[in-house]
Amino acid sequence: MGFKPKIDKKFLLFIGSCMLVIGIATWWPLFLEGGTDWPVILTLAVVFLFSVGVIAWCSFAVRYVFHPDYLLVQGGPFRSKIPYETITTVGTTRDIYTGYRLLSSVDALELFYTHALLGSVKISPRDKDAFLQELLARNPRVKVLETNK
Repeated sequence: MGFKPKIDKKFLLFIGSCMLVIGIATWWPLFLEGGTDWPVILTLAVVFLFSVGVIAWCSFAVRYVFHPDYLLVQGGPFRSKIPYETITTVGTTRDIYTGYRLLSSVDALELFYTHALLGSVKISPRDKDAFLQELLARNPRVKVLETNK
């Protein structure tokens, strides 16, 4: 069973702004120099498409999938296989700027698990209640906190 992330308008605005800044930084040298040299244009196009592509992949290819033995949390090239028995606590959080996070909304959950490099992962499933029900069905020992700030 898979869950898609919740996406905020603020997140879309932030990602769009980042892509705009990358676009300006990438293409500005052409306007300063007034160059139309094809190797330069091709190089700048590759740099721009690669940069924007990686950001889009990491931002919009996010999913949370329940497998028989583990929860797969994936965002672009970043993946975590979290065995259910290692998940200890789940709480809501609005702190999305620190830690390991694969999310696109400030309305997020923080999963604490025993073998986490940074202690937890922050995610934002679109349907938090269904996600929590599925997680509790797979590991009833998970402690669910109401707020975690």
